[in-house]
Amino acid sequence: MKILHTADWHLGQRFLFQERAEEHQMALDWLLEIISSHEVEVLIVAGDIFDINNPPNYARSQYYGFLTRLMKTSCRHVVIIGGNHDSPSMLHAPRPLLQALNIQVIGAVSENREDDLLLLKDDLGKSELLVAAIPFLRYRDLDVSVAGEGGHERVARIQAGLIRHYQQMGELAAAYEKEGIPLIATGHLYATGALASDKQDNIYIGNIENINAEKFPKVFDYIALGHIHRPQTVGGLDHVRYAGSLIPLSFSETQDTKSVFLLETKGRKIKQVETVEIPVFRRLKTIAGPLQKVKEDLRRFADKEREGLRPWVELIVETDQVIPQLDQELKQFATEMELDILKIKLKRNYQPLDVQYLDTPDLSELDAIEVFKRKCESYGSAPEEMETLIQSFRELQDWMKEKAEES
Repeated sequence: MKILHTADWHLGQRFLFQERAEEHQMALDWLLEIISSHEVEVLIVAGDIFDINNPPNYARSQYYGFLTRLMKTSCRHVVIIGGNHDSPSMLHAPRPLLQALNIQVIGAVSENREDDLLLLKDDLGKSELLVAAIPFLRYRDLDVSVAGEGGHERVARIQAGLIRHYQQMGELAAAYEKEGIPLIATGHLYATGALASDKQDNIYIGNIENINAEKFPKVFDYIALGHIHRPQTVGGLDHVRYAGSLIPLSFSETQDTKSVFLLETKGRKIKQVETVEIPVFRRLKTIAGPLQKVKEDLRRFADKEREGLRPWVELIVETDQVIPQLDQELKQFATEMELDILKIKLKRNYQPLDVQYLDTPDLSELDAIEVFKRKCESYGSAPEEMETLIQSFRELQDWMKEKAEES
């Protein structure tokens, strides 16, 4: 049996106010080609199908269009789990219809743990694969709210809750070892040892590392993870892997080689795991240095022949002086070039003490948690209070998402 592990599509993402529908469609078309050419029978998508809880209509159309076209390929089973960016209620809306097409969607943890244990069978009813479909685990799934508890205690309870959930699913999965079929688990979190190209969302309070890879139950033959956008194995364990994102989702990811993992099984064993590289559909490029060097590098980059969509470029000008109308100068310089400059930053090599306080962060580079943290600090919140404040803020975010989904 051939299984394809992918994750972090982030359909509907707006990149510095630019839509990425065309780029995402090219990536999905490529994914269908790989599934067809390699005769993939099972597709596992480990979370973050969409970039936001309420994705635009075109992103939903891409998702359902992909699944419709998938039915004409060799793929007989699809397992999709929800990530921290996904809305469980939105993913679950067409669930009965999708189940009839052998597309299993687990957007959130089921009340009965056994409902998230998916036994996939062939046309003759013979068991082929067991998938413990574990989505992003929200605070309510981990049962971590205890009145009067401090930040460090909550962090410990979150990590213990994650381990407990995987242990419970592992115990349920162990009952199928006698079937002689591969046992796979999914997850959407930050495992210890994973390397991120950029600052990933810290989806739980406390350490960004949510679980040690060695804590995953040994009964599982493969752990298909999502959330980290760089494809990789974790903690030196070849069977614990992040598939990474389909396309670069920030300028910091431009050095990553995007890929999916193709698994081939034989009996109970994972016979091999092949890395299939994803083409670059649109080049993202960061050019940094003094102004003259930036112009020279930009010219060289623009003169190179390349296929795909128009490149998007970030320019970082390093200087020790003010450069009037820098944006206008650089955009004028690039007028005839086949590229789009999306961002221009001025990096001061030296800043007088009397103007240091004027240095303000770019909000586009901060997530909501970081903005909240800085606001708390500006009001004099003590460091020892921060963990509790952030925990409360996250719980409020979860509550607001739930209410939005209900309305």
